[in-house]
Amino acid sequence: MSKSEAQAPITVEWGKEQVVVSDVARELPGASHVDDRMKLVKAGQDSALASLPEDAWHALARASVAPELVALQLRQPGGSDGSLLLEEHVDGATLRSVHTRVWLTELFPGIQPRTGQEVLDVDDPQVTGMDADGRPQAILRYEYRDLGHLRQHIWQTIHATLHINSYEESILARRVTRALIVHPVVIAFTDGTEPVHALVARDGITRLASAWKVMAGSGATKEAAADAATEALLAERKQPANEPLKSRTQRWALGREQRRELLREEFGKESGGEVPSLRAIQIAQTYVVPAHIVVGTQAHEGGMLPAADVFDDALRSILASVHVEFKPWDAAAQNLEVATRALKLVVQTRAREWGNEEQLGEVYALAVGRRPAADTPAIFRDPAIPGTPLWRAVYLLHVLTRAELYAELRGRAKEIKNERRMTAKGYAGLLGPVVDEPWRAEKKAAVKQARKAWSNGGVLCKAVLSGGWIPVPTDDFTSLVAPALRGDVNARCTLALAGGTALIADKLITSNVGSALGTRREPGKVPFRADAHLVVGGLAAEGNELGLWTLALAAQRFEAGRLPRNAGSRQEFGLPEEEAGDGAYQHVAVDLAAPDRIRRHGGDEVPLLPWDVVYASDEARARKTIADSMPSVPWPAGPAGARPGERADEEAPVTDPVTDPAAGPAAGQEAGASDDRPVGARIADQRRALGLALSGAEHALAKLRELGQGRTYPPLFTDADEWHELREAAIRVHHQIDNHRPPSDEEEPAEDGTGSDD
Repeated sequence: MSKSEAQAPITVEWGKEQVVVSDVARELPGASHVDDRMKLVKAGQDSALASLPEDAWHALARASVAPELVALQLRQPGGSDGSLLLEEHVDGATLRSVHTRVWLTELFPGIQPRTGQEVLDVDDPQVTGMDADGRPQAILRYEYRDLGHLRQHIWQTIHATLHINSYEESILARRVTRALIVHPVVIAFTDGTEPVHALVARDGITRLASAWKVMAGSGATKEAAADAATEALLAERKQPANEPLKSRTQRWALGREQRRELLREEFGKESGGEVPSLRAIQIAQTYVVPAHIVVGTQAHEGGMLPAADVFDDALRSILASVHVEFKPWDAAAQNLEVATRALKLVVQTRAREWGNEEQLGEVYALAVGRRPAADTPAIFRDPAIPGTPLWRAVYLLHVLTRAELYAELRGRAKEIKNERRMTAKGYAGLLGPVVDEPWRAEKKAAVKQARKAWSNGGVLCKAVLSGGWIPVPTDDFTSLVAPALRGDVNARCTLALAGGTALIADKLITSNVGSALGTRREPGKVPFRADAHLVVGGLAAEGNELGLWTLALAAQRFEAGRLPRNAGSRQEFGLPEEEAGDGAYQHVAVDLAAPDRIRRHGGDEVPLLPWDVVYASDEARARKTIADSMPSVPWPAGPAGARPGERADEEAPVTDPVTDPAAGPAAGQEAGASDDRPVGARIADQRRALGLALSGAEHALAKLRELGQGRTYPPLFTDADEWHELREAAIRVHHQIDNHRPPSDEEEPAEDGTGSDD
């Protein structure tokens, strides 16, 4: 058997699992020859079916394990229109690719769509297309602020991707078997740093990150894998003093080549025995990966997109068809991708017809997070608009539901998702991740429920979709109630969008299956179930004073930076109870008889419950449902049962929807240690050490929560395995302490019949 032949299956230990490695090469491919790389460059430049600048061809040649085979694919038989290039036809363009194997160390990670709906520490680069003489090129320009931005973005992409998913065991067993979709890129910098030509993986980023995790080892953390990838990709060969100065592209390429040579040397040492070592297997299975490298793009006749935008749109179309229809991303990532791509297409193809091309471009930038909420007044040309996240939502929702845009966007989204129809609910679901961009990190504990409510119709009630209305900017949403009651549709719809968005974001309006039915006003219950848009529409119905005040107070009190005390149930989210007081944030129930319309009990504001919201959306239906269910039971008294819109019984006890957590046992009396170290003194020392350790744990938890403020990634307790380990450790400590209660604490439960009989 030759060294290059596959060996018999090998079983290796990988973490807690045993992995059967089906095939391991005993030799790694050697570096390609300069002559073969130059032949590829020449074949690419001569090809009428490819469209790349010369530097991109050199990047492709450096990355290819066998550049001579790529050159063969690029050559066309004399007098023939055929070729060996892979062709994919999408709406508006044809993409052409070569199939080859590439060095893992030559692939930079592209922008990860799976994390597009998250709030991350490092923002994505600005992406623009390129063209030559009006002809689209199969290359993009990624513009970073500086080298530090690039380094941080690579690290974050690998790290975040591994948090979402990993194929490391599969890759260890069988290598990467499905080709990545790759294309050339110009990595540019706004600070004037010299640009670099390279290749990026546009699809298959999870496979790419998993390969780096395999290379790093089973015991390596996700952070270590991200470190290894970043250091390898940005390795730079030092410039000898006696050599002519090379470009940054060349210095980085030589640095990556040196990394590969080090891996080859390590592989040679580790694979010398009869059975290769685990380290040799790690290197062999990840040293090269298969790839489809896009080298050409051709715009179809009659296309509306500018030449520079054709390639990016065609590539996104292919990725959407794979990950929206066949191998889906999660729902939020799909919705964000579909919504932003549909909006971009409409901006590019129809804006000129409406005479507002510049403004629609700014709306797109606001929708995808490139412009902050503070720019809302400037984008919509009205200085009276408050530059807040909630007003950003109002104006985005208004413009994206205008009749002319609404029809176009639904049509484009339907095409992207390859669906026969796009319902209003489906469209609302697309808008959820667009609307919550400013607060999705701060309100991350409620984001999942909020997006379900958006997919259940969101705030797109009939009045909002009817058109013919415009938002009314104001600093005081309660000032819109009076004109709304007089029939002002502008005021009513503004309250519907603002108040409805606030209530959904804070989990006070959920999907129609999000709450249990109940005839009493209590947390987690609703008098009847209804789609989210029907609840919002009912609250904003003409003449519904209770509903309009509910919307107005919710919008007025809304804070983008935190969840309210009564956000569904903070205990359900595992969040600490917020202290009551002037600084506390909560939505409030409505009392139409009160001067400020806020219901109070004993001077304290009564928190709003989902029950109140649904009741206020259709009071007649709620009363009938309750009467049919409990015809002989009187309406419960007190703030927990007072009818919405009426004063609560001042004598009844206040029922808070969130109970206070039980206080833990008091710390034991600490005893000083004596010189002769008796057992009692040593016990006291260890008890003190335990107390310090627990205080340290509390401090670590507080720091974790502080670090987690304002972001949805990374998870504070990383993946499920590590979370379970932490949880089990905490439970073991709790049980040990609980099993050694002081006698007084052990006797107290027995008095109410819940203790032991000892």
